[in-house]
Amino acid sequence: MQTAKQRFSELVERAVHEGPQIVTRYGKPVVAVLDIDEYRRLLGAPMDFKEFLLSIPKGDDLEIERSKEPARVIDL
Repeated sequence: MQTAKQRFSELVERAVHEGPQIVTRYGKPVVAVLDIDEYRRLLGAPMDFKEFLLSIPKGDDLEIERSKEPARVIDL
């Protein structure tokens, strides 16, 4: 991570031209620096609420059966 701090502009250039760059701390990967277009592609296009609702499966093929047992009595 210290090297990434010292050479940040080089890190950004490499992410833009060569692909995602992994930054490590004590030898373990902690973050990835990637081009903004790649980041947006990974996020996917945002959906508005109507698109979200229309994307939900209709559930027409679900077989739901109601129990034939009588409802239990509850004292209020």
